[in-house]
Amino acid sequence: MLLVTLLLTLILLVQPVFKAKNTMPSLARVKSLKSSVYQLSETLLKSTSIANLLDVKADYIFQQMKKYQTDVNYQEFDVMGLPHRNIVVTIRGKNPRCGLFVIGAHYDSYDNLAGADDNSSGVAGLIELGSLYSTNPPICDLQLVAYTLEEPPYFRSEFMGSYIHAKELKDKQVDVKLMLSLEMIGYFNDNKDSQDYPINGLEHLYSDRGNFISIVGNLSQISVTRFFKASMRGVSDLPVYSINAPSLLAGIDFSDHLNYWRFGFPALMISDTAFNRNKNYHTAFDTADRLNYRRMAQVVDAVYYALQQYMLEEVVTQ
Repeated sequence: MLLVTLLLTLILLVQPVFKAKNTMPSLARVKSLKSSVYQLSETLLKSTSIANLLDVKADYIFQQMKKYQTDVNYQEFDVMGLPHRNIVVTIRGKNPRCGLFVIGAHYDSYDNLAGADDNSSGVAGLIELGSLYSTNPPICDLQLVAYTLEEPPYFRSEFMGSYIHAKELKDKQVDVKLMLSLEMIGYFNDNKDSQDYPINGLEHLYSDRGNFISIVGNLSQISVTRFFKASMRGVSDLPVYSINAPSLLAGIDFSDHLNYWRFGFPALMISDTAFNRNKNYHTAFDTADRLNYRRMAQVVDAVYYALQQYMLEEVVTQ
């Protein structure tokens, strides 16, 4: 009985996948990802005051998205009398009857630091996805959303940009099939013992090297997590691991996907595991020169292809 329990726990945590699909052509542009990260974490930071930083970042993201998509809008809201903005890109799918998908990333940084990995990397990936979908529209309706106010002191509050967006979708009774949160996707380390975990021993189930991308879901998203793991693993040689666990495990709900769970929508986080790997997290040393843009491009490709396959499954099963 103990052996069965341990085996079931292993399957629950690790989501083993024994067969990968064929490697897919690389689409995401390394140079563009790097340019976006440097702009968001360095150039814009130096060009304006801290008081105006969020507005300047929002305008930059808006203008970048307008290069690739036509339906780009601000979602405006006030917090304690001050205006704030999400950037929402709506892309109509080839089969709009299969519901709405959301990919999001927050553009604010902790204490207005550079925040190259956290989370200029996620926003750069979001912008690059806007480019990819300009030449090959998705099967289902899709929103790419850049959120504000993810970081403390707003984290877990109703003032988070992702809370505002998720609540609006719920209020409008939108059929949200899945949300993906891009939360730190640029820091990788091939050295031994470069990867930490919230529980001792997980390094034996995963890896002690911080050279992989992770998919994080709660206990109700086991099947979709497994699907994305299999699909993302087959895109390139980038290792992909996954975990499904309750929020009691530290880090499981540490991003914008939290708010979609709150409103009953399925959601996953795509992450380099944040502070479990990147020791520059929430410090002045989280800078653009420390990221791996080739692997970032592999993450973007993996998300793009996996979501494409998942949308196809949604159409087929209707």
